[in-house]
Amino acid sequence: MNDRIGQRVLLASSIRWPVAAKLALAFLRQGCDVQAVCPADHPFSFVSGISKIHPYRAVRSLQSLYQAISSTNPDLVVPCDDGVVWQLHALQQCRPELRPLIERSLGEPSGYEIVVHRAELMQVAHEVGIRAPYTKRIKSAADLREWFSVRGGSGVLKLDRTCGGKGVQIVHSLVEAEEALSMMGTPSTFATAIGRWLLIHDALALWKWKNHGQPEVTIQQFVAGRPANTMLACREGKVLAMVTVEVLFAQSTTGTALAVRLIESDEIRIAAERIAGRLRLSGFHGLDFILEEVTGHPYLIELNPRCTQLGHLRVAPYGDLAGLFCRSFTGAPLPEDEEFVGQETIAFFPEAVMSHPKCPYLRTAYVDAPWEDPRLVREMMRRDWRDRRPLARLYRAIRPSKRVAVNFESSRFGATAIEEPACDNVVASRQT
Repeated sequence: MNDRIGQRVLLASSIRWPVAAKLALAFLRQGCDVQAVCPADHPFSFVSGISKIHPYRAVRSLQSLYQAISSTNPDLVVPCDDGVVWQLHALQQCRPELRPLIERSLGEPSGYEIVVHRAELMQVAHEVGIRAPYTKRIKSAADLREWFSVRGGSGVLKLDRTCGGKGVQIVHSLVEAEEALSMMGTPSTFATAIGRWLLIHDALALWKWKNHGQPEVTIQQFVAGRPANTMLACREGKVLAMVTVEVLFAQSTTGTALAVRLIESDEIRIAAERIAGRLRLSGFHGLDFILEEVTGHPYLIELNPRCTQLGHLRVAPYGDLAGLFCRSFTGAPLPEDEEFVGQETIAFFPEAVMSHPKCPYLRTAYVDAPWEDPRLVREMMRRDWRDRRPLARLYRAIRPSKRVAVNFESSRFGATAIEEPACDNVVASRQT
């Protein structure tokens, strides 16, 4: 194994998620040579210390990623969103010279298909003795009718190859499920791909439209409770360390977490170790759970094959997961002056402020703003990047977000919906 791991890292991001920039800072703190491949106007451009940024072009995006890897010759490729993972899977198949690097970064190829398909992941969870809701592939309305005739109650429809709560809908009846299926089962069009490219600079929009084909839909047994997440640093199927949180406040019932609380859970740790061992995972992965309302037992519901919002947090006693993974190869000790997160409650910056400036945890939580890089902080405090272009603002005016922020802490496991403020109010609050 190459003992230079951690010296040269290539971060790959196809969309403008702020967490990618915070992850870059975590690797820079380890003394890594950090390079990036991303679309134009990415937060990477505002990170002091990144040695080179490679273009992630919407046309021939797979070739862009290949060229960035070839010219960088990195010790580790870190995907910052799911689309990059799918492209790395494609490169692993067609570029034999990259296979050792990709497998060192993601894990063994035998697990790739399971990572992609939710139904297969849930089957593996049951096989290794992990609590997980029953999940079934849905190919037609007839499958839904069979599901509700046998199980009844509520379910969760999910569309493969989606993330961040998108492509997930809780349904409480057969009628709701059939309506949701008709929307999810529609293949993406060329016009939709062009729209994503123009509106949100999704560098992989055209590639996804061309390569993903008919989407696969599953329905999952609904588990009442609150979300919890864990992020793992893995090496050849072994979990090196993990950070686990329960969600306090989120963009919506199934959306991105805005405020979380650090927790310890033996059941989640055991589940993570079993999944990592079975799939022979390497690099960084996230697992999503629901803490069941009555018992508090964790039920595994998702796997995110990439860094999540937790990878840059310096949590005692080992620091951030990015640094720990690097040190697992170099043998370097944890820096003596490492500063750990001193609070159990964490509010994610800038998402908590952008999505809901009246989030009740902003005043008391640790806010994970990258204060060491003022230029990056200023960029994150600007107007939401999705509203900076006239075309994007027009689209959001015509089709405003229907998400409603949710406070899971309003009762022990219950959730209270909170109306989101208008976009102008969000901007104003961040400027004062």
